[in-house]
Amino acid sequence: MQLQQLACFVAVVDARHFTRAAQQLHLAQPSLSAQVRSLEREVGGPLLHRQRGAVRPTEAGERLLPYARRILADAAAATAEMARVRGLETGVLRVGATPSAGTALLPPVLRRFHDAHPGVRLELAEGGSRDLVEQLAVGALDLAVLVLPVAAHAGALATTPLLRDALVLASAADASPVVPGPSAAPADLSGVPLVLPGEGYDLRASALSACAAAGVEPHVVAEGGELDVVVALVRAGVGAAVLPRTVVDGAGDGLRWVPLRGPALHRTVGVAHRKDVPLGRAAAEVRRLLIEQTS
Repeated sequence: MQLQQLACFVAVVDARHFTRAAQQLHLAQPSLSAQVRSLEREVGGPLLHRQRGAVRPTEAGERLLPYARRILADAAAATAEMARVRGLETGVLRVGATPSAGTALLPPVLRRFHDAHPGVRLELAEGGSRDLVEQLAVGALDLAVLVLPVAAHAGALATTPLLRDALVLASAADASPVVPGPSAAPADLSGVPLVLPGEGYDLRASALSACAAAGVEPHVVAEGGELDVVVALVRAGVGAAVLPRTVVDGAGDGLRWVPLRGPALHRTVGVAHRKDVPLGRAAAEVRRLLIEQTS
């Protein structure tokens, strides 16, 4: 059964007249009659008693009528729902972010998006860049904010750089400086008590790589926590940590920091999505807001 067939049938029943039904549907009467006959052939029998001046449904037509009305109503509701999704009135947006981006970069963007489009539900995923790339590749995420460049699935993803985020050595504001001078090099980390996030964090890999390149054996005093735990431990004076400047700036009082010198002691944060899947309106809007915020 086709929607057009059902619409013609219901219109004739309601109008009790073929000509009036055709006028209401803005169809030529022969076209409407053909649609009803086609439906009758499909169900295997007449649906209407065709009497001069008063058309009424047969028993089969009476049985079909409530189903036809329900199908037409559901189709209209589905069409309206899709219009609302296209108009950012409803739907789901799945966004992934590294812990530092999820803490510092993404919240103000999602606040702006939610204020403008409160009907769109946000589903957030946190993870390392490699994990986020895998989730994008299998369609589990619509958009991700991660560290560039990406290696796995690089050809399948479209990426846009957002900002260059310097890495700094952060410590408690009320503790003695962990290194002398206004900046630090990786070699200066020898003997510095370090707090490291857990496995899979890009920051952990950056800190350990910097130490290895300088021939320094890191003095790790705490490890394995999430990023907010790392920041809390640093603020409490447990140790120092290599953190992005954006995270330190957003952490409020209680931290001091010095820049880390070295060509690799920064990272590029970007936004990524699949190339082969059209970007939905909600994802495109969040991507636009991210670019606007960081430009």
